[in-house]
Amino acid sequence: MDPVSISSALQSFSAQWQPRRLATVNDHDVKIARISGEFVWHSHPDSDELFLVVDGHLSIDLRDDGTDSVVDLGPDEIFVVPAGVRHRPRAEAGTIIVMVEKVGTVNTGDAGGDRTSELRELGG
Repeated sequence: MDPVSISSALQSFSAQWQPRRLATVNDHDVKIARISGEFVWHSHPDSDELFLVVDGHLSIDLRDDGTDSVVDLGPDEIFVVPAGVRHRPRAEAGTIIVMVEKVGTVNTGDAGGDRTSELRELGG
């Protein structure tokens, strides 16, 4: 049981939109990712998803009950997308985020497709 350094974790990978597991807390994974550009519209029917911006800027497009909105986050800000809400993260180049979601949650949720990434461990 050693502390995990976010700085060291970030040095272990450069791939975009391919989260790495930092830790597991009860039945939730704490993940870190480098992101840039737009992701896919998706939802996670059985899991809320917490986003914490470490560096950069993240916009999350939301679509819930026919209403569209956008949440903008900067460093040290968090937002929770409730289970079942369609969302699409968008980020400027160099954005780093931490996410918390149930173990086994797929990054593309119900959308699937070629952006689906198997969760990797640090160093992988």
